[in-house]
Amino acid sequence: MRHNRSHRGNVRSHHALKNPRARKCADCGAVAANHRVCALCGKYKGKVVIDVHAKLAKKDKKNKAKTKAEK
Repeated sequence: MRHNRSHRGNVRSHHALKNPRARKCADCGAVAANHRVCALCGKYKGKVVIDVHAKLAKKDKKNKAKTKAEK
């Protein structure tokens, strides 16, 4: 499909996009995306949003049950 000059320019303008900005978590110091919950500590704006330790414990329990069932 043929593109005219203006469409070609619109496509090329998006080639200059930059990487998304990141912030440092105030509690654990990990790099996290802006306006997102920290993946390591589960906090957003100083408040606990996700209980990461409980989530990991549940995941480990599920994996152990799965490996036990496979044997």
